[in-house]
Amino acid sequence: MATLVSKYSLIEQAKRINPDGTQAVIAEILNYENPMLLDAPWLASNDIWTNKSLRRASLPTGSWRKMNGGVATEVSRTTEIMDVIGMLETYCETDKEYIDNQPDAKQARMDEARAFIEGLGQTLGSAMLYGNALTTPEKMHGLAPRLATIDSQYIIGQSGTGSDVTSIYIVTWGRSSVHLIYPKNGDAQLGIKHKDLGEVTISSSTTAVASAAQYQGYRDHFQVKCGLVVKDPRCMGRLANIETSGASNLFDEDNLIKILNRMKTNEGTRIYCNDTVLSQMQIKLKDKNNVNYSSGQGNGLSGEVPIYFQGIPVRKIAREILLNTEDAIS
Repeated sequence: MATLVSKYSLIEQAKRINPDGTQAVIAEILNYENPMLLDAPWLASNDIWTNKSLRRASLPTGSWRKMNGGVATEVSRTTEIMDVIGMLETYCETDKEYIDNQPDAKQARMDEARAFIEGLGQTLGSAMLYGNALTTPEKMHGLAPRLATIDSQYIIGQSGTGSDVTSIYIVTWGRSSVHLIYPKNGDAQLGIKHKDLGEVTISSSTTAVASAAQYQGYRDHFQVKCGLVVKDPRCMGRLANIETSGASNLFDEDNLIKILNRMKTNEGTRIYCNDTVLSQMQIKLKDKNNVNYSSGQGNGLSGEVPIYFQGIPVRKIAREILLNTEDAIS
């Protein structure tokens, strides 16, 4: 996607005024859906910028004892897992004259705020899937790096190759399974925080540089602090290497059934895919004898009709977030 300029021009202003002089309603064509942000519970971290979890690594097995014979003592073992919190933020600056000469100045600023909130939401959604704190430490650690190797148990491949494949991700959300975190000492405002910084002096390059040409404008700050915690690795799965075109190595529902039977599932389990895989599912749904699928009434997510696979909700994520251009894993 091309990089957009960071300031708003008079041409952009003119596009937002209707012929009758009233404020135009912006068609948010970039409002890509990311239901993971709606499904995932948010909890305070147990450290400031990290969250420490203990996983059971081994269990006592016991020993069979003979009469008058003793047995050895045993202990269980645990593994400490540390998940990081990423901090995503940006600023919006607009010329005061640009805003003040809009038909509705408050609505004009709100339109800009909505665009920034939506943009950060998309970036956050991408990080929830593909963020890799091992290679980019400032990012949160997402699902794909945790599910990056075929194990034929929780991660099954569909034999697709190259960098034009996609995946289905399955997550069981919950306090003791998989959830999002925010810093424990921060405020409890979840998601993206917006702060109106009011009128400030702006330069053509950055805010308040004395040697640069300056003008008055409005400034807004947007920030989200988020991490992903996986307490129980049995609560996530991936059907990977699904070809996005052609007639072979497409989505195979038999493999999805295998993953679900091996995972821990409950009412918090969700299946995530993009429109490419969802279309393949809906084609199978046309077969009235296919008992794996069911559909419900339209819901609040853009009015779409929900699909259930063996009773588990299937949620669509836009392909701009859940990509059709993943690299095949092995």
